[in-house]
Amino acid sequence: MNPTPTPAPSATADPAARERRITRTSFLGIAANLLLAGFKAAVGVLANSVAIVLDAVNNLSDALSSVLTILGVKLARRPPTARHPFGFGRIEYFSAVAISVLVIAAGAGSLEESAKKIADPGTPEYGAVTLAIVAVAVVAKFLLGRYVSAQGRACNSDALVASGADATLDALISLSTLVGAVVFLVFGLNLDGWIGAAISLFILKAGVEMLLGAIASVMGRRPDAEITRRIRETVNAVPGVLGAYDLVLHNYGPNSAIGSIHVEIDTSLDAASIHHLTRAVQGAVLEKFRVFLTVGIYAVDPARRADREKIAETARRHPGVLGIHGVFFDDAASAGSFDIVVDFTVRDRPALRDALLAELAPLFPGRRFAINFDTNYTD
Repeated sequence: MNPTPTPAPSATADPAARERRITRTSFLGIAANLLLAGFKAAVGVLANSVAIVLDAVNNLSDALSSVLTILGVKLARRPPTARHPFGFGRIEYFSAVAISVLVIAAGAGSLEESAKKIADPGTPEYGAVTLAIVAVAVVAKFLLGRYVSAQGRACNSDALVASGADATLDALISLSTLVGAVVFLVFGLNLDGWIGAAISLFILKAGVEMLLGAIASVMGRRPDAEITRRIRETVNAVPGVLGAYDLVLHNYGPNSAIGSIHVEIDTSLDAASIHHLTRAVQGAVLEKFRVFLTVGIYAVDPARRADREKIAETARRHPGVLGIHGVFFDDAASAGSFDIVVDFTVRDRPALRDALLAELAPLFPGRRFAINFDTNYTD
């Protein structure tokens, strides 16, 4: 039930089509869950089974979750305003938080009722019709879970993916209820309250996982590695780009992001050529990924490749260094500069800078280097 990390928008993310797909899938989930809840509630009351009744309540909470999913995606489509210039896409994350709280509340209530049933078990009355309905519910919820999860992955909706995982979990819970009924009929052992408690704990666990996932999305997750790889490939394919680095993406909803990137270009390019190149980079990424990138420039001299490799070899000897780029040599001032990418294990950056400067001094006598540190925000 834990949502998957939210990737950057894809080339197939048409907002209107995505909203229709999510809405249609959610309405199907609402109808299926209401139908199952009605049958399970009736069967649970007739059989005096708290486990089946709680399973029905869980179906009602799933239906309400689908309603919140629909509201979230529709509110998220509102156009930007002066107060919210980046739009309302993150509302989908807050709807996921609301769904999580709802699930946790349902699990807590179910646990309370199960505890009462353990203290006063009563005698359940299972019949062939009861068992058949529960068995059908297992199959129905499993198929619904598979379908909803697939639709969620297809349109990049954390809420749908979570709903699909929840439906699959419900199928397992219903299966445990069915097993409890069989145990009672065969061995006369009443496990109804205990199974209800187990169901409640499953619901609570799933709700907490969903809440943590939703909070992580609100705080900001690392973008999907496949998407960032494809964006870099697209940028590197633009004529005149010698390398693409420092990609940063800011997520404003499941299919809304802006960001920045630096590209290496030949020092011989004039201002007009640089203008056309940066526009080409922005246009290629915007058309393919629906992401607007601000493009920064690193001017590099391809003839200094050997010197660049000396710096790279020196930097790679230090733990936590992922690479260098933007190497620039100012021969008139006997100076140079470059960016170094480090991972999150590097805590003392000044010490690393001092060590590198000391090691580069004999390799480039008389040249002063300025080292800028970059964090690997994307893979």
